[in-house]
Amino acid sequence: MKKLIGIICVGCLGVFGACNNSSSNQDSVDSAQDMNDSMLPDSNSSAMNSAPASEEDAKWAVDVANAGMTEIELSKVAQMKAGDPRLKDFADMMVTDHTAAADKLKQLAAAKSITLPDKLSDASQKMLDDLNKKTGKDFDKAYTNDMLDGHKDAVDAFDKGSKNLQDADLKNFASTTLPTLQMHQDSIKAIAGKK
Repeated sequence: MKKLIGIICVGCLGVFGACNNSSSNQDSVDSAQDMNDSMLPDSNSSAMNSAPASEEDAKWAVDVANAGMTEIELSKVAQMKAGDPRLKDFADMMVTDHTAAADKLKQLAAAKSITLPDKLSDASQKMLDDLNKKTGKDFDKAYTNDMLDGHKDAVDAFDKGSKNLQDADLKNFASTTLPTLQMHQDSIKAIAGKK
């Protein structure tokens, strides 16, 4: 199920910039972005009838797809390893909500000729590997912190997307997904005892 393309939350936006750029083993986010860049119309070309999404919109979609995929994978681990029943319930909600959002983003991306990553970025995979090594209270604390950080960044990304994306369908997706992210953020803050 690692190929589920999620969207939303976790994998802080900083995760997206920490990608490995080696050509022989290119990061999945970089690879998807390169594919999207190659799809942009050439300024000398008039042959393209239906232009793909703008470079900025495609980058936003790639970044939130990786973040959502990261969210799903971290939460699958939490479904099994979290000791706090509230975190297990939260993880269930994350997998359900983010899988539904991922499916919607995949549909939009296909319609807009946007290539999404098919696996976690290198930085997200490292985050997942690190979380997987933890147990007990250390696991609960690490997962909670990942969720707090990720939701702060996701709410910001979707808020900006709802205002700044050029593509109307992606902009609507950001706007309609934002309240769910804000609810997730409120939930994890409550679990963490933070206001």
